Amino acid sequence: MQQFAGFRRFALLTIVAVYFLILVGGIVRATGSGMGCPDWPKCFGRWIPPTAEEELPPDYQEIYGSHGYAEDRFNAAKTWTEYVNRLIGVVIGLLIFVTLLLSLRFWRRDRAIVWWSLAAFLLVGFQGWLGSVVVDSNLAVWLVTVHMLVALVIVGVLLYVWTRSHRDLWRGTMEELPRADLLFVGVLGLSLLQIAVGTQVREQIDEIARDGVERSGWIEALGLLLSFHRSYSLLLMALIGVLVWAVWKRSRPASVQRRIGAGLLVVIGLEIAAGAAMYYFAVPAFLQPVHLLLAALGIGLLFTLWLAVRAGMEEGAAVPA
Repeated sequence: MQQFAGFRRFALLTIVAVYFLILVGGIVRATGSGMGCPDWPKCFGRWIPPTAEEELPPDYQEIYGSHGYAEDRFNAAKTWTEYVNRLIGVVIGLLIFVTLLLSLRFWRRDRAIVWWSLAAFLLVGFQGWLGSVVVDSNLAVWLVTVHMLVALVIVGVLLYVWTRSHRDLWRGTMEELPRADLLFVGVLGLSLLQIAVGTQVREQIDEIARDGVERSGWIEALGLLLSFHRSYSLLLMALIGVLVWAVWKRSRPASVQRRIGAGLLVVIGLEIAAGAAMYYFAVPAFLQPVHLLLAALGIGLLFTLWLAVRAGMEEGAAVPA
């Protein structure tokens, strides 16, 4: 099995890199840097963005007026924040392409790994195109949300590929969990609903900010949607806790299922703590991308736990690594 170890390590590195990109994307949105580069794929018509307003043509505000520059002045920090986000996206594309090449080692053993690796590569190309559409739309809210959801789909495909490559190693590591698929699909669906509600809360915050409301008044202006989001998070954590406990009782000591389950509970706890801090401290900008990252990590770990449980319940002894 050593011939596949390189693929597993590189696929995991790629997954970590995609999560880093999600964090950077959250920073772009929290700092209002989404239109830091008003064109695509270049930035102000250049492959290397300007660092000062003097490097732009005198009429740049007229040229890019439809993209938010009719009244705003050039901001180097926002421009480079967005540009670095794009550069990281290019690196992610290269990492996924290498993952696809390495997956060819599984062609005779498990071709699904190759096909899903190809799907991840095609999705990252679609994500790049979608990014250009987001810029052309001047950050249409629904397109920004779709852009984020596609990133989660890419993570999910990569996690499936990585987990499937471990299937022989994890086989027979836990007892049967009745109706496991139904339980996990249900909790995953409820988790996705929570993320959808969270995106609605975020969109409301953007609208409130555009209306000129001070940061200290954002929470009060959000109303019932935020209250639902907060209460629902506690219910969801309880459900996930019960599910992890059920997996824990049926899995071997030090098994991968127990480790993933423990990690999931830690991430969910941190996510709720970050949400509470945002509520009580007037939505500090630095916590917004952290909150987004933790939500993405939580849904990814929940999905991975489901796949690990399915592999662990397969008959037969685990193959030594």
